[in-house]
Amino acid sequence: MLTYPLFRWNAGLLGGLLLAATACTDPYLPEALQSPPGYLVVDGFLNAQGISTIKLSRTYAVGSKTTPPVEARARVYLEEEGGPATQLREAAAGTYSSPVLTLNAAHRYRLHLTALGGKEYASDFVPVKITPPIDKLSWQVDTTGLRIRLSTHDPANATHFYRWDYVETWQIDPIYRPQVEYRPNTLPLPLITVLFPTKCWGTALSTTVVLSNTTPLGQDVVADRLLHQVPPTSERLHNGYSLLAQQQALTKEEFEYWDLQRKNTESIGSLFDPQPVQLTGNVHCLSAPTEPVLGFVGAHSVTEKRLFVARRELPRTWPAPSGYEACYPPDTLWLEPKNPLSSVQSYFGNGSNVPIEQVSIKNDVGYTAKSRDCIDCRTRGTAVKPSFWP
Repeated sequence: MLTYPLFRWNAGLLGGLLLAATACTDPYLPEALQSPPGYLVVDGFLNAQGISTIKLSRTYAVGSKTTPPVEARARVYLEEEGGPATQLREAAAGTYSSPVLTLNAAHRYRLHLTALGGKEYASDFVPVKITPPIDKLSWQVDTTGLRIRLSTHDPANATHFYRWDYVETWQIDPIYRPQVEYRPNTLPLPLITVLFPTKCWGTALSTTVVLSNTTPLGQDVVADRLLHQVPPTSERLHNGYSLLAQQQALTKEEFEYWDLQRKNTESIGSLFDPQPVQLTGNVHCLSAPTEPVLGFVGAHSVTEKRLFVARRELPRTWPAPSGYEACYPPDTLWLEPKNPLSSVQSYFGNGSNVPIEQVSIKNDVGYTAKSRDCIDCRTRGTAVKPSFWP
């Protein structure tokens, strides 16, 4: 059965096509799947109390090795029903953002856009949902690792449908402290003293759909909802870990859309994987009503809460890998006595290997070295310390 599945890429949704096949048959991709129609994919929501960011892309072949094609140079607007429209400006290609806005909770809003090719698209007008604050974000440890839970409630008994995203941040501690770096055209040898970062910070966005529906309950309360868990063998717990929880109040229709997305990803793997059934959103092509469009655009605010876990707070029996285990021991390059410059250039010239320090045995001179990913933690994160980091 041919379907129109969704993917997730960083914070965005991507379109793709999937042909189901059994494990006992060879995979077969007909021409329609190798070159599928480029259906529009809309990822984002209208932020009721802040900046609205919408990402536009196109569906692409399931077997493609390239990044998904973005929909650049579109004209994108946030429209109030019977009221004004605010343009979303394009920053990075395919990503459109509004100014800081406060939407009227008594009105309805939609996304309206015209693609570069001239086709016009719009989401349904939707009511504004104001998200209650997160009451508590806590963590505990057990045999499965670090478990993070969340509690919230709406005293007005008006939310009922909740969705959460999260952003993980962790400290990266490289195991080497290089004292030299290759620089061409530096004599007598193209090696100079340089300082690499001694700390970096990695970041990852959530890749699962976390939802709660409180309508069956007597009160609009979410108590100790499991948000995320990190195994004790994760390098993210090596030396400092933080999680930012982001809470959104949904309409019933948007909740049902994300609940179907959740069921798809649980049966397949994650939001990065092809989805087995078609997801029907609330975005439509006004120029060609029968053309599929992927995505659901709601209007709601977001509330956040952050926690931090220090390494000393975790069990000492946990292994605490650094992520650099495969980088030990270092390699050693022994210079050719007759042409040491050629030896250095051939090994360090393309930048993929980095010298650590000079070594010598009797009259032989060389350098310990490793790949750049083992030396420079900026390949795994940023050396700029986050403002929230203690």
